[in-house]
Amino acid sequence: MEKLAIKGSTPSSGIDQWKFGTKQTHRHEESNPSAYQTLRPTEQLKETINDEMASTSVGSFELVESKLSDVPLSVWGRARLPPLESEEWATFLDSEGRVVDSKALRKRIFYGGLGHHLRQEVWKFLLGYHQYDSTYVEREERRAHKLKEYRILKAQWQTISDEQAKRFAKFRERKSCVEKDVVRTDRVLPFYAGDDNPNVSILHDILVTYSFYNFDLGYCQGMNDFLSPILFVMQDESEAFWCFVALMEHLAPNFNQDQNGMHSQLLAVSKLVELLDSSLHKYLKQADCLNYFFCFRWILIQFKREFEYENVMRLWEVLWTYFITEHFHLYLCVAILKKYKKKIMEEKMDFDCLLKFINGLSGHINLEAALRDAESLCVLAGNTGALCIPAGTPPSLTANMM
Repeated sequence: MEKLAIKGSTPSSGIDQWKFGTKQTHRHEESNPSAYQTLRPTEQLKETINDEMASTSVGSFELVESKLSDVPLSVWGRARLPPLESEEWATFLDSEGRVVDSKALRKRIFYGGLGHHLRQEVWKFLLGYHQYDSTYVEREERRAHKLKEYRILKAQWQTISDEQAKRFAKFRERKSCVEKDVVRTDRVLPFYAGDDNPNVSILHDILVTYSFYNFDLGYCQGMNDFLSPILFVMQDESEAFWCFVALMEHLAPNFNQDQNGMHSQLLAVSKLVELLDSSLHKYLKQADCLNYFFCFRWILIQFKREFEYENVMRLWEVLWTYFITEHFHLYLCVAILKKYKKKIMEEKMDFDCLLKFINGLSGHINLEAALRDAESLCVLAGNTGALCIPAGTPPSLTANMM
C-alpha cells in the first residue's frame, strides 16, 4: 500500500484545510526530514486501542513510526495566535452582552489565550460560572445574589465558638490543613508576598468556606494551587469563590479519597502513549513504569508547578475551552513525554530517575511548542484516542460547557 503523509496547512489556510497526496510531507521537512510520521489510509477503523489506528474527520489512518519518533508532529504547521484583546472580544458580544458564538470564542481562546485584562471577565464564562447567553444585567444580578450567598456560607464557620470547635474535630482538621498550605502558596508573587498579606487571608477564608460548601469532599492539598491564580485574576473574594466552585465541579474527582479520578487519567495517558508511541510504551513497560505515577503532579493540579505563573494562566484558559477535547491535558502529557523520549530511553531511566527527571522539567518546558504538539497528537489519535480514555474520566462537563 502506498504511503501518504499529512501536510500541514499554511497560516492563512485555517485549521480546517488538510492536504493529502503521494509523497507529501510536513512543511518542516526541509529543515528536519525525519521529524514527522507517515500515515497509511485504512478501509476501516479498528475498534481496539492496541491496533495503533488514528481516525479523523477526513479518514482513518495507521500510525507508522518515523526514524525520530521522539519528535512529535506539528500537524497544522502554524504558529499560535496572539492573545484575544478587548476590541476583538467586543465582536463576540451582542448589544446586551450575550456571547453570540461560544464555539468560535472557545476556538479563538484555544489558539491564542486571553490578554490578562480580559481574564477577570472571560474566565467566568470558561469556568461555567456565567452562561454564554447571559446578559450584562443578568450577570450583575447574579453577582449580587452570589455575594449574599457567599457571606452566609462563610458565616457558618466564622461563627463557630471555641467551645464548639473543641467538639468539631473535622472542622479543626480541615482548618489546620488550610492554614498550613496557604502560607506557602505562591508567596514569591507580589500579590501574596509579605507578612500579614490580606490576600493570603482571603485565600484561607475561601478554602475553609469551600470545605463547608462541599462538606463531603472538604479541603485537599492542591486545591490551594487551583485557587491562587483564580483569586489573583478575579481580585474579588466572592467571585473567586464561585469560580473555584465551578472549577471543582469538574475536577473534584482529582481529590477523591479513592483516587479513582486520578487513576483513570493515568491509565488514559498509558493507553495514549501505547497508541501514539509504541516504542516509548515498550520501554516504560520494561522499566516497570506503566503506572505513570511520575505524571501524577502534572495531572493533579494541571501543570500548575511546571510553568511560570503567566504561562499557567495561559495553559488553563486553553484547557478550559474544551475546544478539541475535554481531555487535552492528557495529550499534553504525551507530547512532553515524547519530547524527552530519546533522553529517557538513552539514559535507561528507571522509575526513581524518571520521577526526578520529570519533576526537574519544571520551568523548562516550552508551553507554546507543547500545545502545538499536543494538538497534533490529539488529531492524529482521533476517535481511537477517545477510546483510550475511560468513560467518566475527569473533567466531567455539563452541556453548557461545550
